[in-house]
Amino acid sequence: MSKEKFAAEVAAAYSFTGPSIILGAPKYMDEVLTENFIRIPLKTLNRHGLIAGATGTGKTKTLQIIAEQLSAQGVPSLLMDVKGDLSGIAAMGVSNEKIQERHQKIGIPFIPDGSPVEFLSLSHDKGLRLRATVTEFGPVLFSKILDLNDIQTGVVTLVFKWCDDNQLPLIDLNDVKKVLQFLSNEGKEQIEQEYGTISSTTVGTIMRKIVELEQQGAELFFGEPSFDVDDLARLDEDGKGIISILRVTDIQDKPKLFSTFMLQILAEIYATFPEAGDLDRPKLCLFIDEAHLVFNEASKALLDQIETIIKLIRSKSIGVFFITQNPADVPEAVLGQLGLKVQHALRAFTAKDRKAIKLASENFPISEYYKTDELLTSLGIGEAMCTALNEKGIPTPLVHVYLRAPQSRMDVLTEPELNHLMNNSAIAHKYNQTLDRESAYEILSGKIEEAQQETTQEELRRQQEDSRSAGRGKEEKSTFEKVITSTTTRQIGSTIARELTRGLLGVLGVKTSTRRTTTRRKSPFSWF
Repeated sequence: MSKEKFAAEVAAAYSFTGPSIILGAPKYMDEVLTENFIRIPLKTLNRHGLIAGATGTGKTKTLQIIAEQLSAQGVPSLLMDVKGDLSGIAAMGVSNEKIQERHQKIGIPFIPDGSPVEFLSLSHDKGLRLRATVTEFGPVLFSKILDLNDIQTGVVTLVFKWCDDNQLPLIDLNDVKKVLQFLSNEGKEQIEQEYGTISSTTVGTIMRKIVELEQQGAELFFGEPSFDVDDLARLDEDGKGIISILRVTDIQDKPKLFSTFMLQILAEIYATFPEAGDLDRPKLCLFIDEAHLVFNEASKALLDQIETIIKLIRSKSIGVFFITQNPADVPEAVLGQLGLKVQHALRAFTAKDRKAIKLASENFPISEYYKTDELLTSLGIGEAMCTALNEKGIPTPLVHVYLRAPQSRMDVLTEPELNHLMNNSAIAHKYNQTLDRESAYEILSGKIEEAQQETTQEELRRQQEDSRSAGRGKEEKSTFEKVITSTTTRQIGSTIARELTRGLLGVLGVKTSTRRTTTRRKSPFSWF
């Protein structure tokens, strides 16, 4: 095949009328075709994507290239920084001979630049704390995170319903545990009369699952103030999309917490963002590094929910990109939804590796210019195979791309630089605090103690009364009735929303947090 024919086909396939980003230039044989750019149209980035390749082949730099160019085009993004090497995207890059040589081959100048960045955290790492309440998860999603069966899920649904009816906010995991303890002890008799028997074995299993989640740091995630996903879609004063970097360097030994967060944030974004239709660029892009952490520990039910959201969320103009070592790390049902595929080199050290490479090559369009399985093992650092969707949603031909260098720093920020950025955050005041308002744990603990004291006092008075007068007295209220009918409980309940409407997959449709009250459309998936 002639070089001219190849160049003409690539130019036609990767030229677009709408806004796009430049990944690099195509390679034909061993030659980089200068000024024949490989562009990715912004219009189809809500069809999601995959960046894959062996360790050290340049996946992180490709992520950096895409995110910084999206920012320059006014598209904000959320990046999961598992390895701790993405903070440099906030600083201007530095040119050197290798970078200049690379860009001369591609045919574009290297212009150092940085991007506006916000640092987030799920734990004690530096960054704005991301939190969500148990109520916002809803019973369905909360049960799937705990990997509960149908019977156990029914008990969790009962807990949410009972708390709704009695105006008891479920803020953190302590609230859930306290309600479970109450319903299996002081309130057991009355609950069984209204809802049926609750097995102590079932309650015990749920409690152990919650403790397991706590051991992975979930007690830091559940709480207030809840994170507002609208803060992920901000622009700076220059119109650049703000890149939110979630620092999760300690998450690799806590896969359940990572899966919990990812599913919740996707469901919350879906429930919050309006339908967008066909836009010329996405409203927000999410990049999930080390994607195997999401899928390896997820139950089948959780995987089904992720697949469902990936299919639906693109209608909100949200793009989701998975970064992993091998495409096989991503379930086929999800892999089939990914329009953009950037594949770095794979290494074949065993027969199993060779089979995996053969399988990975079948994920790409057939090319008359490349032997895909052979090329996969021979790609150099900073090179990749690429296919995307054009503006009509048709896959582009497979092409060997010589990638441009990131414009931002390819090293991490120093500690003073990181502290300076965090101290100048525009939204730090909203999240660098911990709210501990009265919720189910405090209300039930106080009312149980009050009811027990009242019972003791009544017992003392009864012992002092005449047996005949005691016989004509009113029937004593149970501890459960005292807790539910007490004046204090009613007063607390009157200040809380009367009813909680939950959205897709059990996610709350009306925020109970004091920071905002936004009414959302009720989802057909609501358990109510």
